[in-house]
Amino acid sequence: MKLISILLGCVVLAACQPPTLPRVTIVTTAGDIEVEINTLAAPITANNFLRYVDAGFYQGGTFYRTVTMDNQPDNDVRIEVIQGGANFDREADAFSPIVLERTNVTGIKHLDGVISMARGGPNTATQAIFICIGDQASLDFGGMRNPDGQGFGAFGRVIGGMDVVRRIQSGEARGQDLVVPVIIERVLRSN
Repeated sequence: MKLISILLGCVVLAACQPPTLPRVTIVTTAGDIEVEINTLAAPITANNFLRYVDAGFYQGGTFYRTVTMDNQPDNDVRIEVIQGGANFDREADAFSPIVLERTNVTGIKHLDGVISMARGGPNTATQAIFICIGDQASLDFGGMRNPDGQGFGAFGRVIGGMDVVRRIQSGEARGQDLVVPVIIERVLRSN
């Protein structure tokens, strides 16, 4: 009876543990950025990112944009992010745009280190990503960085390498374009 009780306790304990979220390492010429991908709260956006990772789209891509408080003279609502994306040579092979998973549905807010999908309008995101530096509430649903107020699709968070993110953000830029884009050598899945 004691053995059954111990085995039953192990089964119950295993069922109560939260699932492990996928992790990736973005290997760049500026250093590595480790990201936890929240496939539970933002399944559409997270799995979209992971399919680009699995298909090798980010290999040879770049972080090409740095947005700082000083380089947004025409914006009433200012943010701080770095933006990057897939290898431009693979652009013709991109997957179809995804449905926007708003932050009021996912609960993933644009806080320091959060990774999100860039977009033009709702339901237009494909492979471009950005990482927040500091809390960026204006990028959440209801925020006014994008005039439609729909926000952006956050899907994970940096768990290692925010020093690399900040180093990329501080790179020399013309406007918001990095003079020397940071190359994404590869993106590796950890689990």
